Amino acid sequence: MPNMKIYIDADRYAAAVGAVRNLLLPLRGMLCHELNVDVTACQFAVLEVLGLEDQPQINVEILILPRPERTRERIIELCTLIRTMLADATGLHVAVRSSMLDPQTYVALK
Repeated sequence: MPNMKIYIDADRYAAAVGAVRNLLLPLRGMLCHELNVDVTACQFAVLEVLGLEDQPQINVEILILPRPERTRERIIELCTLIRTMLADATGLHVAVRSSMLDPQTYVALK
């Protein structure tokens, strides 16, 4: 299950949100393929935020349940794909952060 939050700086939101919206389905497809999950496992949120001028204009946080094949190197590759896709679509500086969830304490009711 990847949960992805895409934070867009308020000063860039109007110009970037359309490109991000158009990228959501391709992002989901890539995540499902790379993480070997069904589309029902994915959750996305795009949020307008206030940030500082010297920060990346788009900040992505992705939460993933661990699996043996999801090594640090593999997750770095995944984050690089996410960053490239968003930067190419928007022309903005993108930062991506990933965290693994604890499967013993994680609960999702859908």
